[in-house]
Amino acid sequence: MKYRNYLQQLIYKIINPVVHGMIKMGITPNFITTTGLLLNIAAAVVFVYAAFAGEDGRLLYVGWAGGIVLFAGLFDMMDGRVARVGNMASTFGALYDSVLDRYSELVTLFGILFLLLLQGYFWSAIITATALVGSLMVSYVRARAEGLGLDCKVGLMQRPERVVLTALGAIFCGVFRHNTLFDPMYILIAPLALIAVLANWTAFVRIGHCYKLLNQKQ
Repeated sequence: MKYRNYLQQLIYKIINPVVHGMIKMGITPNFITTTGLLLNIAAAVVFVYAAFAGEDGRLLYVGWAGGIVLFAGLFDMMDGRVARVGNMASTFGALYDSVLDRYSELVTLFGILFLLLLQGYFWSAIITATALVGSLMVSYVRARAEGLGLDCKVGLMQRPERVVLTALGAIFCGVFRHNTLFDPMYILIAPLALIAVLANWTAFVRIGHCYKLLNQKQ
């Protein structure tokens, strides 16, 4: 998609000085990937902690957790960039990055799911679980397709979009925690509902894409 390529190149220009600095310091892509996972675990812990905080404190912690998720997303971009620019790309590194990306996303959504369940948002927790399933399946279909030698990067709700939506939803939930017109938690829940729908839709779009490619090979 053109907009994704444009944004990607823009972000690369912004983070390139940091990337070159990391390469000079001898920081490896796997170290960056691991740091990203640890940050997402920290975000999940903050989401869980928020479940036991008071009304105002809970939403504040949700906002901070969203900020951590967004910050961790930068590490998700920098590991691949450091690998390519620093000529440190490896097959194991690609595997390690993919696996830890899945753990990062799932642990974050688990933290949100825990928060919603403990606060009595049962249906919102179901929505979050659906988003979790969709996120996992988007990645699984691509991995399975690439195992068959197929290129499968189609669909709207890929990992960067999911991370940004989740992070911004949590951040603005915290920012507007004093809102009295409606429950600020729905600022977090709304993007999760969007992910739940579009991530699962993207998974099926990818299945259809692979079906066409395989038919063309026959």
